[in-house]
Amino acid sequence: MPNITINGIQIEYETFGNPSDRPLLLVWGIWGQMIMWDEGLCRDLASRGHYVIRYDNRDVGLSSKFDKGGITDIMGIMGKILSGDKSSVPYTIEDMADDGAGLLDALGIPCAHICGISMGGIIAQTIALRHPSQVLSLTSIFSTTSNPKLPQPKPEILSAFFTPLPADRSAFIEGTVGKFKMVVGSRFPFDEEWFRGKVAASYDRCFYQQGMGRHVLALLAQNDRKEALASIKVPALVIHGTEDPLFSVEAGKETAAVIPGAQLLLLEGVGHDVVTYGGAWPQIVEAITAHTLKATNNK
Repeated sequence: MPNITINGIQIEYETFGNPSDRPLLLVWGIWGQMIMWDEGLCRDLASRGHYVIRYDNRDVGLSSKFDKGGITDIMGIMGKILSGDKSSVPYTIEDMADDGAGLLDALGIPCAHICGISMGGIIAQTIALRHPSQVLSLTSIFSTTSNPKLPQPKPEILSAFFTPLPADRSAFIEGTVGKFKMVVGSRFPFDEEWFRGKVAASYDRCFYQQGMGRHVLALLAQNDRKEALASIKVPALVIHGTEDPLFSVEAGKETAAVIPGAQLLLLEGVGHDVVTYGGAWPQIVEAITAHTLKATNNK
């Protein structure tokens, strides 16, 4: 897979499809490497007229790591953030959004359809806010406005997702599988074999705990975008599960409500489900395809 220099760092990326088709930038969420965007899903999107770009966010996978200054005091900085001091955060959601926009620049793509899931949805929203001329449309999946007044996850969910996992390969895989079993909905079965394989592949490709911790810091330090999202002018599609225990369905509803003209697709019985090539994803692919096609035709 190729890498490219953006904003002074290396970003690893991969493309699928014809470069003359509709460009679609896929942004993954916290901790996840680009391979979490299932290859079958990417090829399906490409077969529907998209030039698909997936990439490793900074500090995960094969993109640049931010350990030049030594080991980051994750817990110390987290405590500062919770007390209102965000000055020690190594990088922000805005920095991560600039990486996505910079990747498009480096690839010679003047504007693209942006699609993000979970924290990737937050990054995608921020790309639309900071780089509006580079965005043809926005798709925000299982994400949020980051309004602190929205319903928050149950303490056991928060504790599970913010507790560091052991470095041992087997224990890491089991721990990650256990976390994500907690957040799937009731409509579709959790494809444990598929997910276990993805986690194992990610571990073998690049296991890096400090990057995971710094992603948490960026997420905790993010800004409330509720008011800012009202300035988005491009077509927006918001997709959310009605049983999402991480970002509540109210978060999806609010995101769609504050972005002018946004379309809301609620998936009954779906939680914070990962990109298993099955479950709700055929419906999501259809929705993304219709959304990008309409946005392109109306441009």
